[in-house]
Amino acid sequence: MSAARPREWRLPIAGERLTTTEFDDVVDPFTGELYARVPLAGPAEMERAIAAAVEASRELRALPTHRRVDILLGIVEGIRGRADELAETMTRESGKPIQYARGEVQRALQTFALGADEARGLGGGILPADLEPRTEGYFTLYQRFPIGPVSAIAPFNFPLNLVAHKLSPAYAAGNPVVLKPPMQSPVTSLELAEICFQAGLPPRALSVVHSRPEVAERLATDERFALLSFTGSARVGWHLKNIAGRKRVLLELGGNGGAIVHEDADLEWAAGRCALGAFAMSGQNCIRIQRLLIHHPAYDRFLERFLNDVRRLKWGNPMEEDTVVGPLIDTAAADRVMRWIEEAVDAGAQVLLGGGRHGNVIEPTVLSATRPEMKVEREEIFGPVVTVRACDDFEQALALTNQSDYGLQAGVFTRDVRRIWQAFRELEVGGVIVNDYPMLRVDNYPFGGVKQSGFGREGVRFAVQEMTELKAMVLNLNR
Repeated sequence: MSAARPREWRLPIAGERLTTTEFDDVVDPFTGELYARVPLAGPAEMERAIAAAVEASRELRALPTHRRVDILLGIVEGIRGRADELAETMTRESGKPIQYARGEVQRALQTFALGADEARGLGGGILPADLEPRTEGYFTLYQRFPIGPVSAIAPFNFPLNLVAHKLSPAYAAGNPVVLKPPMQSPVTSLELAEICFQAGLPPRALSVVHSRPEVAERLATDERFALLSFTGSARVGWHLKNIAGRKRVLLELGGNGGAIVHEDADLEWAAGRCALGAFAMSGQNCIRIQRLLIHHPAYDRFLERFLNDVRRLKWGNPMEEDTVVGPLIDTAAADRVMRWIEEAVDAGAQVLLGGGRHGNVIEPTVLSATRPEMKVEREEIFGPVVTVRACDDFEQALALTNQSDYGLQAGVFTRDVRRIWQAFRELEVGGVIVNDYPMLRVDNYPFGGVKQSGFGREGVRFAVQEMTELKAMVLNLNR
């Protein structure tokens, strides 16, 4: 593919299309080519965005249900009409293999459609108030109301659907948003903003503020925001929470997910799914498999199948239809992953497969003989590396999974319903995926983590609850 001239974008802020004196270069992580140039917003642009969100809050609060539904369904149709363009944008600016970029577009359609459903059903209820003689003839009504301006910070690895998980519930509830797109892949957010406005979203209801961290911190500290929704690293997320003041904060942070394979599992199925769950999208997924915990009697049989399946995964050019492992987001990320592999090997780990590097592409790498104190087990590697370990029994596998400081999702492969329920009770995670990889996510269920993986829940219905306030009204019908 010949390189196209990079497009220079403007930022949609406070109902206008703004540029600034400083631009950020967006580089294709596979080819190294300049893909786009995006203005960097400063304090003045951030202030305009926040002031506009405060003004838009009154407008959105007054929108009738049918208008919010129409806007969300209009966004669905807009995404559908630009599906190929959005997928290619994601691949070019983030290196996500095109097959997964197309899948993300389909998920974003679902996420906004779920928002329309939630807007239709957003309401309240009636409670009896005559629980004692003094309140005979009284009734209590309760209803959900918009919380107010929402600040949102999104990551590079899902630059469409994780933005959708912030915008869809916010607009279903009636809240404006100031969005900081990912530094490495902001163009998808800008294309989505165009779609939102074409669908009838009021101009001041969304500002996209591409900015450096020192400017973006206003999204956490400014008291005019009612809620901060952040998806990204644990280090940044907990810092933002500490400076966020009294506003509500939702954090969806990192993980180093474990997958347990018991001897009674369908080993052929488990091996194939674990190969994808460890290495799809180069492991740049917070719920991918980083640690494989295998029941000792099945270890050799499973490992042989697993390694064979990993060998069949295609790595390289993300624009090719069958590529599974593309580049890491940038050279610094690839350098860090290689350094962690080398540190583990120097400390006694063994490379069973992979370990090579080709530009920003790292071959799918399988390590054994690792220890809990190694970074490849203790931290979130966010790259195409997985560790394998034999466990004496199911209880040990559960304990090793829980040994992590993170707790986002875990996978459990077993046919024993008692073990399934034991895992559901005992695993210290936000979600347990049974007989599939923990990278599975369906966009309607409550998604989030515990421990260092954050708190609060996404999934459109549950995010709408976070983005609204319950208000009660007590009626005295005796007068």
